[in-house]
Amino acid sequence: MKPINIYALTRIDDPELLSKVEKQMSHRGRSIRIKVWEIEGLRLFSQKLQGCLDDACSLMFYYSYTMQKLGKEFDLLRIGEDYIVNVELKSGNVSSDMIRKQLMQNKYYLSTLGKTVYYYTYIDSQDKLLRLSNSGKLIDSTFEELALLLDKQDGCYDGDIEDLFKEDRYLISPITDPGRFLRQEYFLTFQQRDIRKQILKKISEGHMLQGFTGIPGTGKTILLYDIAMQLSHKTSVCLFHFGAHRDELEQLDERLKRTDFYYCDRESVPCVLRSYSAIFVDEGHGMGHKAFEDILKYSEEWNAPVIISYDNVDCVSEYERIGIGSQVFETHEDFIGYKLTNKIRLNNELSTFLRVLFSASKLYKREYPRVSVSYGKDHEEAMNLIRFYEKEGYMFIWDKSMNVEKIITPEFPGEALTRIESGSVTGKEFDKVVMLLDETFYYDEKRYLRNRESDTIGETARIMNLFHGLSRAKDRIALVIMGNMKLLDHIYYILQR
Repeated sequence: MKPINIYALTRIDDPELLSKVEKQMSHRGRSIRIKVWEIEGLRLFSQKLQGCLDDACSLMFYYSYTMQKLGKEFDLLRIGEDYIVNVELKSGNVSSDMIRKQLMQNKYYLSTLGKTVYYYTYIDSQDKLLRLSNSGKLIDSTFEELALLLDKQDGCYDGDIEDLFKEDRYLISPITDPGRFLRQEYFLTFQQRDIRKQILKKISEGHMLQGFTGIPGTGKTILLYDIAMQLSHKTSVCLFHFGAHRDELEQLDERLKRTDFYYCDRESVPCVLRSYSAIFVDEGHGMGHKAFEDILKYSEEWNAPVIISYDNVDCVSEYERIGIGSQVFETHEDFIGYKLTNKIRLNNELSTFLRVLFSASKLYKREYPRVSVSYGKDHEEAMNLIRFYEKEGYMFIWDKSMNVEKIITPEFPGEALTRIESGSVTGKEFDKVVMLLDETFYYDEKRYLRNRESDTIGETARIMNLFHGLSRAKDRIALVIMGNMKLLDHIYYILQR
């Protein structure tokens, strides 16, 4: 999306035609609907600038830019070499608290650009210009002041604004970045906020069993911990964790005084000697029948609602999902479920590739430039390729169930800076990920990716380890195929479909 000349845009009155013109100017991928009052507000704003700035008809702004996954919109942005000017446009009665809240949110998002930012709101119905001070207060301003700022702004950016705003930088994991979570330096997406609202409403109505799912990268962990922190403000809650990361959770366990953490195995939960007002379950897909039954007993004893966060792995063969926690509780008659669909960490290309890699019954006519696939005929060649990818900045996620001692050189230090075992990746993310697939992987008659040695159900199942490992990637994925030419041919058919 490019900046546009707002003076040129506001010469048009017809809303439908104006949307077409704006799309052509901004190079958007789709048209936006511009309401009549928005046109009028933008026109009045432009006229006010013309009254105190000779070159006002040449000013370029990014207009109505929206960070789609976060549901965050900016009305006007002008990004200079030294500072940024942000203006929000309002019409009608709007409270000072609402204006301040919006500008404070803008301050959080724009602070990642590392520049001084000036924040304004123009209320056209009152012909009033407000500015957010450095101390966070709203003060009256003038168009002369704003015009002077715009006139002195040099080196204004005119490239694609999407290149400046990488949405995943605003979304954190409480597990890997507990400090920022505890300081509440995060914002939930619109979808996350909506699900939170529905869950809290159902709790107030007496519903005792709820949960939400989504593929890795949709923000389940931050949503679960956010709800837990909200409910813990008045009374104590507990969190049953079925994943790894006990060390990483210590800081949260210590500092969240009204939230107690309990670490669980698939078929057992610890003995709890006190009662809580709510029960949260993290990594619920790792929960077995016995553990779920024990949690329900606690829920009944304490009269405490249960909220479960778990991965959606419906692209994986049903056989590979036998015993996975979602099948344990989704069929319960009282369960109310929600689904996160907005992919925050994974981009659309990688998300689509993972879906067709694990379930090739549906293929898409698209390209996958962020996916690399290489072939090595034996252990030595495979590890040479792994080392190549590591030098290119990829994280090698290895599966302990794949006899890694055969492929790892003697000097392999365990979990090095460029290598990590698949059981330790939950809640973590990497820009680039490389994983190994050997001769035991194949596609069954339903075109699901399967593994001949995955008969033992559990955390070491290779398909699930592969799925969770590859879904840690934010930008690029690499696959090294070892001694399995048939699999290589099938994956290249997916890539070049």
